[in-house]
Amino acid sequence: MATSLDGFIADENGGIDWLNELPPPDDPKEDMGYGALIQSIDRLVMGRKTFNQVLSFGSWPYGETPVTVLSHQPPPHILPDGAKVDFTRGSPEDLIGQFKSAGDMHIYLDGGNVVQQFLAAGCIDDIILTQVPVLLGKGISLFKEELPENMWIVKNVTNYSNGFIQTHLIKKESDS
Repeated sequence: MATSLDGFIADENGGIDWLNELPPPDDPKEDMGYGALIQSIDRLVMGRKTFNQVLSFGSWPYGETPVTVLSHQPPPHILPDGAKVDFTRGSPEDLIGQFKSAGDMHIYLDGGNVVQQFLAAGCIDDIILTQVPVLLGKGISLFKEELPENMWIVKNVTNYSNGFIQTHLIKKESDS
């Protein structure tokens, strides 16, 4: 998940155009680990707002990766070519159980509301935050709801030539 220096994942209107205005890495082949991440996952789960944002990109960026959209709205009549998308709803615990029963063990969550729900339910083991060098001043925060207290361990930090800082955190196991 990309965040501004002041912790926002989108501007106050839900837009992410500010991400396109940032400097690219010096190496044009550098994708900041995104390609490896997408190759390592069994399923991507996102909310409807994020899905609608992805539809605005023009082409489907996830290839054959199964995508589950959490939504109470009906799916659109037309989906992007090649997209493997299903729409559902349910609690994070129930959804994780369904995904694991289907053999999906490495699930990537995208979208602020989805991340909030799964964090609140204690269903996230890893967080990869990419902080970008911009202050938005206001917008949509990644951590906007009260969450249970958890300790996280920094697994690694990567600094990129364009000023992006990526922190990979893992949930600390409780001592009890």
